[in-house]
Amino acid sequence: MKNRFIVLIDFSPYSEPLLRFAYDWGKRIDAEIVLVHNTIVLSPVMSPRESKIELINIANSNALQRLKECAEAVLPKGTPFERIVSEIELVIQLRQLLQEPFNNLVFLGIKGTGLLKKIFIGSQAVNVIDSIDNLIVAVPKNAGCCPHESIHVAVQKNYPLNIIDFNKFLNFTGDEINRIAFFSVVTPDDDLVSTENYLKELAGLYSDKRDISYRIYEGNSAFEDLKGIILKKKDEYIVVQRGSRTFLDQMFRKFLINELVYEGDTPLIILP
Repeated sequence: MKNRFIVLIDFSPYSEPLLRFAYDWGKRIDAEIVLVHNTIVLSPVMSPRESKIELINIANSNALQRLKECAEAVLPKGTPFERIVSEIELVIQLRQLLQEPFNNLVFLGIKGTGLLKKIFIGSQAVNVIDSIDNLIVAVPKNAGCCPHESIHVAVQKNYPLNIIDFNKFLNFTGDEINRIAFFSVVTPDDDLVSTENYLKELAGLYSDKRDISYRIYEGNSAFEDLKGIILKKKDEYIVVQRGSRTFLDQMFRKFLINELVYEGDTPLIILP
């Protein structure tokens, strides 16, 4: 199937860097580009239906033009792309798109302004992440692309890695990824031996083609140790799984988003 990159555009200052990131990646694997914007139309509650429809049509028409201008500011002249604008809830739009026969990768921007946005990535982004069963790339404004030769993969034994979608992600990167570092952050309640055995098992699955390593972070210094490793390096991805405790735990989410993604300008790959 054809590769397709679905890029969520909200016309913020993050939109053009996000599109540039997706285009730079997509041209390496011949991916189609689709720009998606969710139109929010405010109208008086008692407005006639005809008036509401007219306001929606005007808003959608304006958004289509702005998508065209955004694309022209970033994409080389002649680059094909599709524009989709709708007032329908964004998650519903995406679910409809993802039913089409493509290898889809969804791109969204994550903003670093305001404490709550840093912790929770922004309500719209979290809604997409929590509701869409597809690979998602969350991109901070200053993330560079591409290629990224290394990835750090957060895993938890009690939430086995989604191997199918992890392999899909690797396919999207072509031959660029040559180093994979699996890691787990453990608490005193975790079984250290079984965690290490699981990491070894994962490392063995990929050791024939790539440089593979694994590491367990434990104790009070776990997060700082992890930060020290990742922020020293450039051109990496961090891979997390949506359903794992590692991602859902609020303490880890705050650390991951604030300390690694924003400070390190590191793209975040989210597996369903």
